[in-house]
Amino acid sequence: MAMYLDGDVWQIVEFQHVKPGKGGAFVRTRLKKLRDGKILEKTFRSGERVEPAYVEKKMYQFVYRQADEVVLMDLDTYEQVHVPAATLGDGAKYLKEEMELSAMVVDDVPIGYEVPSFVELEVSETDPAFKGDTVSGGSTKPAKLETGATVQVPFHIGEGDIVKVDTRTDTYLERVSKK
Repeated sequence: MAMYLDGDVWQIVEFQHVKPGKGGAFVRTRLKKLRDGKILEKTFRSGERVEPAYVEKKMYQFVYRQADEVVLMDLDTYEQVHVPAATLGDGAKYLKEEMELSAMVVDDVPIGYEVPSFVELEVSETDPAFKGDTVSGGSTKPAKLETGATVQVPFHIGEGDIVKVDTRTDTYLERVSKK
């Protein structure tokens, strides 16, 4: 659910209904501002009203990167829009051509973008694995992906391998295919 609060649109991330032994019930919430991703913890008393915001999702396709902007194409109208890369947050580093992402739209104005949670990308640079690497205590090495992002991967991953990455936590999940 999304709602208007202090002139901005916030989405409920978590909530907990609390009914103490004495006094009125209340709801403890964790809210996320859709415009910039800021997190807020707020408590609402029972009977307190909020104005709901009607958020619709619209699909866009990543076309290309231009300086500090990304160019997205609306999949319904084929109109191209220039969006500051900072608006997409950390997920912008995982975008590759023709990747689809969704925008949260309120009153026909995009207020936030969501990069897919999981992406499959090719490893473009990484150190080769040597026998005995795991003896030194480390179990991962840095790998640069085709989009320029860097993640920690296990030693058996090599250049040309396709890996699955969680864009929310910047972590390697699994190898999809081997070179």
